[in-house]
Order: sequence, then C-alpha cells, then structure tokens
Amino acid sequence: MMPLPASWRGVEARVDVAETVGALADKLIIVQLKLYHMTEQAERPDASADFRGQCLDRVDVLRHQRADLSKELDELLSAIASGAVAPRVFRQFKMYNDPRYRIDGERR
Repeated sequence: MMPLPASWRGVEARVDVAETVGALADKLIIVQLKLYHMTEQAERPDASADFRGQCLDRVDVLRHQRADLSKELDELLSAIASGAVAPRVFRQFKMYNDPRYRIDGERR
C-alpha cells in the first residue's frame, strides 16, 4: 500500500473514492438528455397509447435516476468540502496517438 501524501497524514477517516465530480456530472447530463427526449416521445400525438405508456414508464425511471445522481453528487461535493473524502486522480495514458506503441506492422 502506498503511503499517504504528507498533506493527508494525521487526517482520520478519510476515504478515497473512484467516482469523480466530473464523472457524476457527466452521468447527470446524459440522464437529463435521455429524460428530455423520452418525454418528447411520450407526448407524441402520432404514437400509440401503448408506446406512450412505455415511454412514460421510462420517464419515471429516468427521473429516479436523475434524483439519485443529484443526491450522490451533492453528497460527494459536501464530503470533499469537509475533507471526509479525497478524490483520486486517475492518469490517462493514451497510447493510440503515439507511434512508439504500435507494432511494426501497424505503423503509419
């Protein structure tokens, strides 16, 4: 196990989390877009009553998902602000644009 950074030493009950504020915000935006478009489908006058009913059921599920994600984001922001949670930094090591990682037959 890696030692804690000096700035964290002495902090009790600090929890590392993998979910980031940005990832939660991204999920929230995607659910909101789905909710918007599913509501449009549920209100289509040319669609069958059965189809509109299925869409309304999905609207209900999406609203619950939005509420859950909003609550989780609020809780995470509060926990970060209080120091109870330490968000992790995940480095991205992208290989697809670096020719050094290509096998000889794949070089462009």
